[in-house]
Amino acid sequence: MPRNAESPALRGRRRERELLDGLLRDIRAGHSRVLVLRGEAGAGKTALLDYLSGHSPGGRVVRAAGVEPESEIAYSALQQLCAPLLDHLDRLAEPQRAALATAFGLSSGSPPQALLVGLAVLGLFAEAAAEQPLVCVVDDVQWLDRMSEVVLTFVARRLEAESVALVFAARSPGDEQLLPGLPELSVTGLPDADAHDLLDSVLPGPVDARIRERIVAETRGNPLALLELPRDLTPAELAFGFGAQTAMPLPSRVEEGFQRRIAALPPDTRRLLLTAAVEPVGDVTLLWRALKRLGVGPEAAAPAEAAGLVEFAARTRFRHPLVRSACWRSADAAELRDVHRALAEVTDPAQEPDRRAWHRAHAAVGPDEQVAGELERSADRALSRGGRSAAATFLERAAELSPDPKPRAARALAAAQARFEAGAPARVPGLLAAAELGPLGPLQRARVERLRAQVAFSLNRGRAAGPPLLAAARRLEELDLAAARETYLSALGAAVHAGRLGGDDLRHAAEAAREVPAGTDAAGLLLTGLTTWTLDGYAAAVPELRRALGTLTADEDLGLLWLAVPVAQLLWDDAAWHRLTEQAVRVARATGAMSLLPTALVFRAGALLPAGRFTDASDVLDEAAAIGQATGLPTPPSAALTLAAYRGHEAPALELINATARDADARGEGALHGLAGLAEAVLRNGIGRYQDATRAARQVVEYEDPGVHAWALAELVEAATRAGETAVAAEARERLAERTSAAGTDWALGAQAVADALAGPATKTEDRYREAIERLTATTRQEVQVARARLLYGEWLRRENRRTDARAQLRTAHEAFTAMGAEGFADRAGRELVATGETVHKRVPGARAELTAQEAQIARLAAAGRTNPEIGTVLFLSPRTVEWHLRKVFGKLGLGSRRELAAALRDGP
Repeated sequence: MPRNAESPALRGRRRERELLDGLLRDIRAGHSRVLVLRGEAGAGKTALLDYLSGHSPGGRVVRAAGVEPESEIAYSALQQLCAPLLDHLDRLAEPQRAALATAFGLSSGSPPQALLVGLAVLGLFAEAAAEQPLVCVVDDVQWLDRMSEVVLTFVARRLEAESVALVFAARSPGDEQLLPGLPELSVTGLPDADAHDLLDSVLPGPVDARIRERIVAETRGNPLALLELPRDLTPAELAFGFGAQTAMPLPSRVEEGFQRRIAALPPDTRRLLLTAAVEPVGDVTLLWRALKRLGVGPEAAAPAEAAGLVEFAARTRFRHPLVRSACWRSADAAELRDVHRALAEVTDPAQEPDRRAWHRAHAAVGPDEQVAGELERSADRALSRGGRSAAATFLERAAELSPDPKPRAARALAAAQARFEAGAPARVPGLLAAAELGPLGPLQRARVERLRAQVAFSLNRGRAAGPPLLAAARRLEELDLAAARETYLSALGAAVHAGRLGGDDLRHAAEAAREVPAGTDAAGLLLTGLTTWTLDGYAAAVPELRRALGTLTADEDLGLLWLAVPVAQLLWDDAAWHRLTEQAVRVARATGAMSLLPTALVFRAGALLPAGRFTDASDVLDEAAAIGQATGLPTPPSAALTLAAYRGHEAPALELINATARDADARGEGALHGLAGLAEAVLRNGIGRYQDATRAARQVVEYEDPGVHAWALAELVEAATRAGETAVAAEARERLAERTSAAGTDWALGAQAVADALAGPATKTEDRYREAIERLTATTRQEVQVARARLLYGEWLRRENRRTDARAQLRTAHEAFTAMGAEGFADRAGRELVATGETVHKRVPGARAELTAQEAQIARLAAAGRTNPEIGTVLFLSPRTVEWHLRKVFGKLGLGSRRELAAALRDGP
């Protein structure tokens, strides 16, 4: 197909061309741009990518495309895109350089972290674009391998000032979950006039105007359909439009047309096309070597090229991906096996062992242990590059090809584990059933039982998951003590999630777990601590739980995150909360643990919220929701509830709270009631509805939900005090003191000081408020609680008629709440300020010191002496983007150098 600006495929694309021309102007001006083209097969997405590539004067263009056979080989598409840029690899920092080299198989090493690979690709793009603007084009996103998709999505969200255009094409409908949240352009059919012109260019002769109208209507202006469907049809066949085929989807009808054209070609040409379709990367040299083994000579290419189905140049390029799929569908199983066998024979086992193994697997007629062993080794290599999904696919095929039932069962079980960790729990039960058909040892059977329960728990954390986990733990006791402890821990966690709906499940699980010898690793220590908490009380459990948190690292214990984070909250351990959630997101992304990433992101958002980073938390929650939708895994509602409560918009917050409470009953997950009740108490306190806040908090504190119980007591003290229910407030204060005194952290003691100021002796009120502010600002990131303490202190000072002192506290609180976006509490502080006689002004966007959240982070890191590359590593940005943001910061703050940053940030506007 012609690829110049006047190509028929671009008729009527004025709006699209203007958008792409503007994109090129932007990158030449030093900005980065990202765009996702979405449209059905044949709509013209590839033609628009060709237009973009051909109109990039003075710029460098690199291209890649997803290929269905490559979709399970980790980083295959990313390597294709980055290969022309690897001459810049030496300019990257050593860790990034090593990560990229390992991911691409250029060197051996430990499994690279996907975040580090993402940073390396970001840096590679930035270095290449420093010489000339860079255009990166990625077609057929629906067939990208998972790790390439993850990294490119990461990079796309962080391009800002690198002079890079990253443009994707994705087929729709059906793949809208890919590349969520990026700028999009919907590519639809041509307008009627242009569609008629394009149709006339391929019609074999005069056709009645009404038939032409019908053809244009049936194709909906799809350019490929207009070009292909009339081909080889006689005027008589066209006399009734395409009516006989209208029941078929349009892409299927176009593909069927390609199949007819392929069937009319000579046998050697058909075999050539099939081989080119099966060879995934368009390697012409490899293709001709394979064809030689198949007895096909170069002369077979001419009919295919003459038919406009394929081009052979430096790379093989099909007219359209539907041609490739039509080649597959036109071949029988024996022909496909012959082609795969030839490609395997010419693929270098040292350079491309995984592709060779994959071809050999498809060439196999029946069970073959040698090929199964190669696939198992490919799975190991995939895991070393972070490709869990790829490893699962290799292991599944290895199980199918295993002649011996014992290794077949073991490989199926390993594939099930990999599928679960890759975030595809729906595919696990079938693999477990396959594993159970073979001879499994007692340990393997226990692991099957455990994995089945884990899958059930990941999909629904209600009461139903607890008993199967407890049964699996008991079976594992005699076989694998470490696995038994981890499974008992899961059973305890399931009971915690079941909460008030779980009856005595938690106590039963704790009593059974206590019979197991104590472990000294993180899982063993957590198990001991939680059983102690359940059976002996909070104070007795604190030392053991604190020791467990000190031992636990997300790198090694990512699977324990879902329990470790609530434990950190239970202990009022702000530092552990931030450390674990930050590490967990990094490790989940790095290892491709998609089953854990949504939860890790939600917990990270939950840690960002108390620090006042509402915008950052919202972005993280959006990412978690997108991944949860893609994987089918539920995302915990905890952070979304907290964010809605603090934002203070009553109607939408209550809608989310009530929906969560309904879900709690439907899912048998009583802990959701606690989360919903706590969120309502925060919301009501923020907007000054203290009776309602008291009611909500009292319902929560009836149950011992870890992570919310103590916080609900703190909310109850404030609400009941303001509602005039002093006895309720005093009782809640005493119950809170039992927890905070045992925890002993600044966060805990600061929260207790607030409660004491509200409901304790009146003679110590001011001292306790001052202590609260001092403790909460000393070692914690609890900016929201600091602002709330100042608000309460200011309210008390105003009632004491100390208006000047009150204004200082209230003004600081009001500014903090406004900056965070905690509108309910900001309005409450504003009303108090007005009552002191001060006029409250709304913040003006664009004011001198109005830095965005990202600019403020960069400014703080720069003021602390971090270099641009160091800041980029922390914030997942390229050094050039960091430099660009710093220039904006200097302009907003009126500064001339980094040396002035610290003072400017300290002094404020």
